[in-house]
Amino acid sequence: MPLYRYKALDAHGEMLDGQMEAASDAEVIARLQEQGHLPVEARLANGDTAAPSLRTLLRKKPFDTAALVQFTQQLATLIGAGQPLDRALSILMDLPEDEKSRRIIGDIRDAVRGGAPLSSALERQHGLFSRLYINMVRAGEAGGSLHDTLQRLADYLERSRELKGKVVNALIYPAILLAVVGCALLFLLGYVVPQFAQMYESLDVALPWFTQAVLSVGLFVRDWWIVLLVIPAVAAIWLDRKRRDPAFRAALDAWLLRQRLVGPLIAKLETARLSRTLGTLLRNGVPLLAALGIARNVLSNLALVEDMGNAADDVKNGHGLASSLARGKRIPRLALQMIQVGEESGALDIMLLKTADTFEQETALAIDRMLAALVPLITLVLASVVGLVIVSVLVPLYDLTNAIG
Repeated sequence: MPLYRYKALDAHGEMLDGQMEAASDAEVIARLQEQGHLPVEARLANGDTAAPSLRTLLRKKPFDTAALVQFTQQLATLIGAGQPLDRALSILMDLPEDEKSRRIIGDIRDAVRGGAPLSSALERQHGLFSRLYINMVRAGEAGGSLHDTLQRLADYLERSRELKGKVVNALIYPAILLAVVGCALLFLLGYVVPQFAQMYESLDVALPWFTQAVLSVGLFVRDWWIVLLVIPAVAAIWLDRKRRDPAFRAALDAWLLRQRLVGPLIAKLETARLSRTLGTLLRNGVPLLAALGIARNVLSNLALVEDMGNAADDVKNGHGLASSLARGKRIPRLALQMIQVGEESGALDIMLLKTADTFEQETALAIDRMLAALVPLITLVLASVVGLVIVSVLVPLYDLTNAIG
């Protein structure tokens, strides 16, 4: 059975830190409760062997997505076990390894002890907690269901992190492949090909046109390699600055949505994120108009953000959410139909969460299909280019050898 590491409070309030073999983390929690302890955390022991050195090297900022998920889950566990909020925050102060995180939790605890609600204490942390997080906590406080709210919030953050991780991981291999083969091609053109150019020039032989073209490219790369590095860097800096212009970025995002290859994937990804956010907010008791205003902030595509703003105005005027979103013509039809069913059945929050599940699965499937076609295509194209260069410089040498023989 796997080995789990746990943290728990005993009957005297002392923190226990140990290990236990169990089939799952739920079994670890159940055993600790049977022993009269209050579970705070249970995770695989082999999952954190390299974590301290990695944190030290990368110097993670406090309360990144992983830390925020952990903080939310632990706070929900402690509150669900009947601990007062300030006591729960005091316990959580001892868990982070870095001083800055402990100081942040301490500031939140001090604000709560001073009479401020948790949402206000989180809001004072200079943007560390998103509007979505703060508004959900505020709604949970108003409805008297802070424990359930934190559990839903932790689930939402974990799913969002998984979805983002799938997209990033899917792009790592093609990016590495392009970089490695691109560098190899530049070395081949900038160093190897000019050697053949000098040799053929000294032999004074007639060369085929394609060999002359490759040799000319090689000499250009050798003499102007710095330009080939500067131009992409300048273009990247220019594009980064242009993307800060809202008008340019909105036009670029709208153009991306119209592309046949990446457009549907972006639409599915953003629809999953939007549906998950809206469904979580509505289920937590946040009004629809307020939820639409918050959900706009989780979208990265400005064209869809504009559609959300227009949809919010239509909903304010009495229109349904599905029909309001349909006017932008960018949300997938399946999502609109599922949202409409949710409105008609009075279970909009449930249907939005089901929509999120559906489109998260479709996004993962679309990424897998894209990689299944993209990686072999990139490999084939780059291998063909490298092969063409090699053949172009070796054919005259082969002909010359046959002529001499």
